Amino acid sequence: MGFDRWLALSAGLKITAFLALWILFWSPIALVLGKRLDWYPLVGTLPEQKLPLVASLYLLVPGVVWLVLGWEGLPLSAYGLKWQLPLMTSVLSGWFMGLLSLGLVFGLETLGGWIQWRQENWRSWCQLSVPILLLSLWIGLTEEFIFRGLFLTQLQREFSWLWSAVISSLIFALLHLLWERSLTLPQIPGLWLMGMILVIARASDLGSIGIAWGLHSAWVFALASLDSAELIRYQKNEGNWLVGVKNQPLAGVSGFLCLGIAGLLLWLNTFWLTGLGKG
Repeated sequence: MGFDRWLALSAGLKITAFLALWILFWSPIALVLGKRLDWYPLVGTLPEQKLPLVASLYLLVPGVVWLVLGWEGLPLSAYGLKWQLPLMTSVLSGWFMGLLSLGLVFGLETLGGWIQWRQENWRSWCQLSVPILLLSLWIGLTEEFIFRGLFLTQLQREFSWLWSAVISSLIFALLHLLWERSLTLPQIPGLWLMGMILVIARASDLGSIGIAWGLHSAWVFALASLDSAELIRYQKNEGNWLVGVKNQPLAGVSGFLCLGIAGLLLWLNTFWLTGLGKG
């Protein structure tokens, strides 16, 4: 596609073209991995199947992004990614907010007796924490650059900030159905709200995706490491409306509470930065 033709496309067509190109490049890899893992997309994806599939899909992102940036003629910084010290500071801030929001929710669930901690599995958690930490940072960066960076920026050229946030968050939520539908469907509202909070995170960071990257990575790290190490035991048949349908936080009150706390922390962060600016 020529440079002029690409620039003339609407935001919706550009996003569609990006996703189509991404899936096109991934298709041969998915076919090979699918046979080895006995994966059938229409049936669903098991946890042990998801990791290699997601890894192979996300490994292609830099190449697809390089093509798109070449057509756009814009640097990474135009989409919120600027490799400088303030980015790392923002990532750490977002990481702190993510762990604090989840920690408060898990604390309430522990006090309420909805979850129990399996102390004997702490050693397993320590062994798994480093690789899961690296994986969470990679996933967070990839998804934030695509959804809150590339897609949101494209949409804002044609829509208001609010509509761009709503649309990009809806795309973010619906694309999770690619892996598992029965568990994901109850989480769609929560995933959409998560996308909105992450859009607010970018706005609070003056257009950088640093805080959003940290937030997203912290949530992925905490939930994935706790689940992999089996550090938490949910009480059966109790409080599903609170802890989430089938113990999925984003399908229950706990997930919305976590996102609400993160939103409050973002507001406080913005208020603090504004105060510094006035000072």
